[in-house]
Amino acid sequence: MADWFATARFGMFIHWGHASQQGVELSWPMAGGNAALPTGAMTVAEYQASAATFDPRNRDFPALARLAKRCGMQYAVFTAKHHDGYAMFHTKTSEFGVAHSPVGADLVREYVEAFRAEGLRIGLYFSLCDWHHPGYPALTDEDRPYRFGRGRQPTPEGWARFLADMFEQVRELLTNYGPIDLLWFDGGWERTPEQWRAKELEALIRRLQPGILLNDRLPGAGDFATPEQFVPPQPPAGPWETCMTLNESWGYVPADTCYKSPRQVVHTLCEVAGRGGNLLLNVSPRGDGTLPPEQTAILEEVAGWMARHGEAITGTEPGLEPWQFYGPATKRGNVTYLHLLMRPYDRVTVRGVPIDHVRRAWNVATGRELATTGRCAIVDRLLGRDPLGELTIEVPGEELDPLATVLAVEWE
Repeated sequence: MADWFATARFGMFIHWGHASQQGVELSWPMAGGNAALPTGAMTVAEYQASAATFDPRNRDFPALARLAKRCGMQYAVFTAKHHDGYAMFHTKTSEFGVAHSPVGADLVREYVEAFRAEGLRIGLYFSLCDWHHPGYPALTDEDRPYRFGRGRQPTPEGWARFLADMFEQVRELLTNYGPIDLLWFDGGWERTPEQWRAKELEALIRRLQPGILLNDRLPGAGDFATPEQFVPPQPPAGPWETCMTLNESWGYVPADTCYKSPRQVVHTLCEVAGRGGNLLLNVSPRGDGTLPPEQTAILEEVAGWMARHGEAITGTEPGLEPWQFYGPATKRGNVTYLHLLMRPYDRVTVRGVPIDHVRRAWNVATGRELATTGRCAIVDRLLGRDPLGELTIEVPGEELDPLATVLAVEWE
């Protein structure tokens, strides 16, 4: 596992494709919809029609990369190809993509160059399934209702053609854009590991990019787990990342106005960091390439909070057990960070800590030092032990942050 991912804590997911022009979810409308997503059904022809007109002239990857940087994000993942088969990069395997649409430009290249210039790690999303490729076989209106893992089986000849193209697309993505830090697979549920030739694909990937990380959605492979749309109550074993949308949709769906508040996003980030995971937060550019103003506004507030509290998130590890403190806790070295997600009543308590070794406590945002007291079992004092006890920190009302307050405790 690459050291950078283990404590990155925050990243940006970017779901974008030709269907963003239509204001519908990526891929799923052509499959008849998905009960977990707001967008309904469209015919395959209606959905794929916008591939011929995709021309996002107002895109600004450098501005998006700067926004991610201000948010304290350490990496990003961009949709190189979703289930619909549309390539957001130049590929020799197909004419279905940006190279043969009005945009013309290689959007993966633009993304990579802009985010790399801001010092962010580079990730690419790649769907194993391809509902456009004739050898897959391509999805048709007659294939509805969509049934997970029970689609039409390909012919041997068609599958051989598809695999050749899929392997070549992966090769292109891992040889044409410099170092790629992370490859985020999806769609693996549709076929068996043997059909995907997953072991062979993994070997190719690691040969081309020895330092790369793979998520757990290439069957039989994976360096980290990917819970989706929720914070797991118990952290998964090993490295993990939860991916989450700002509203209920992955792609740009203007009818979906169910946005999370900046406070919800910050609290989720604190909880994920306190459990030792990363939050991959999704944005969904519009058809012209710009972010919806609702998403920009949320991220700007998150960026402001991270400017005040980022040291308690980035590069940290879990700080305390749940029974020790009513909220997430992170740590770096001899400093423990207490994330106050519920409004405190003038003081907070931490249990089971070495109370005689507190050097100081302070508000991370303002730097103001805070008064502390400690108590322990009487017998520990009588016997001169070095006790574990309760640490109480005084928190004046004017020190509270509107999104989430973070206190720091330094230990000797």
